[in-house]
Amino acid sequence: MQIIPMRDLKNTVEVERRCAEENGPVFVTKNGYGRLVVMDIDYYEKTMRKVYEAKIILDGLEDVKAGNTVDGKSAVSNIRSKYGI
Repeated sequence: MQIIPMRDLKNTVEVERRCAEENGPVFVTKNGYGRLVVMDIDYYEKTMRKVYEAKIILDGLEDVKAGNTVDGKSAVSNIRSKYGI
């Protein structure tokens, strides 16, 4: 985990290098406290994709818990009748 002080943000080339090297977030502190997080766009996109996938899974589990499901045989039958397959 990389932690840098706020003043180091002036050296953008070095911050970019650290993000690429770390392959994860670089934490920026101000007066010793966490203030910002800087990360490579690829890492950000992967992280957001994982968050989205986790949300979809949680939504599906809520559907199961609430009984909002249909067994596979019924689902296929409904699709065939709906689309005339």
